[in-house]
Amino acid sequence: MKKTRTNLQSRLEKGRKKHCGIQLMETHFQLNDLATSKELLNDIISYAVKRNSWIKEHPAVILHFQQAMRSFISAGYYITLQEKKTITAPKLEDVSPLVLGLLSEKEYRNPLLVFKKAFREYSIQEFDYFISGMVYFSLGAYDSLPERNIVSPYIHLTKMLDAAHLILERRAK
Repeated sequence: MKKTRTNLQSRLEKGRKKHCGIQLMETHFQLNDLATSKELLNDIISYAVKRNSWIKEHPAVILHFQQAMRSFISAGYYITLQEKKTITAPKLEDVSPLVLGLLSEKEYRNPLLVFKKAFREYSIQEFDYFISGMVYFSLGAYDSLPERNIVSPYIHLTKMLDAAHLILERRAK
């Protein structure tokens, strides 16, 4: 009898090449808008560090978000491999600080810098470990807390979400 293995990876991750990073990001933002993604990521992180409490969202929603974030991180990595310099913004004279969000002026001009900096500090596997750990700790009440630094990967992920949304906006224009 032949053994068959079930592939638990997201359908978005199958058959990827370098040129489909933008397509994966577009798909991510078609399924999850920016505000909802940032809010759910914030909820997952905050419930992961609370003891004796768990997130009130349905576990299927959380696990779907985990898969979406994994493919989003892979898309960001593929975009850094392409190193397109064409995604630049006009002068920042008319841009308010509220539009910048967590991004600096330099990162707003070239959003690829956000991805490059994030993947210089952490690998795809480390981001995957971070997301998996935060989802694990947010879905149940545990006595132990995450053992690694969770602030830095969280900030990188929120900045990557902002930068990706900015890249897609500029591409649409």
